Amino acid sequence: MKQPLGVILAGGQATRMGGGDKGVRVLGGRRLFDHVIDRLAPQVAGMALNANGDPARFADLNLPVIADSIDGFAGPLAGVLAGLDWAATHGADAIVTVAADTPFFPCDLVPCLQLKGEGMTHPLVLAATPDPKRGQARHPTFGLWPIALRDDLRAALAGGVRKVVQWSDQHDGRTALFPDEAAFFNVNTPDDLIRAEAML
Repeated sequence: MKQPLGVILAGGQATRMGGGDKGVRVLGGRRLFDHVIDRLAPQVAGMALNANGDPARFADLNLPVIADSIDGFAGPLAGVLAGLDWAATHGADAIVTVAADTPFFPCDLVPCLQLKGEGMTHPLVLAATPDPKRGQARHPTFGLWPIALRDDLRAALAGGVRKVVQWSDQHDGRTALFPDEAAFFNVNTPDDLIRAEAML
């Protein structure tokens, strides 16, 4: 199975963290970006960072920085589209996205997503964890996305679609269930950062 390219989604506005780039917040003496890159790098054929604004501020990450092509902070799907467009120029079949503020995601994220996508014409799979009320909770910033659907996604965004699951459900997207809910703990607030320190 061909390794996909990886895209770290860091295009949000981080309002609950007081603004700025959440990925540069320090956890255990290292930036959130560093934790995320270390987990993703062994699972993909290459990586890029999806972020808006001046890319020079990420120069020390040594990653291509790709901005949303949709104006006005259109959410994670805009980052997915930017990643798909970037990956298409590198001859990839798919990308896997991860969030820049989620440092503990599974070390087998990519192979599990790929396994769940087997048999699909255009493998589209979101990560999920058990949820006592709904059965499972999807984590829409963690997914396997096929290059073949990038123009469909572009049209959906132009038509006003913003919710990841709304678009993925239109394409019979699947979910890969990961048993550890804590793996997708994301750092949204200063208090979350303190909680994350305790999880190291």
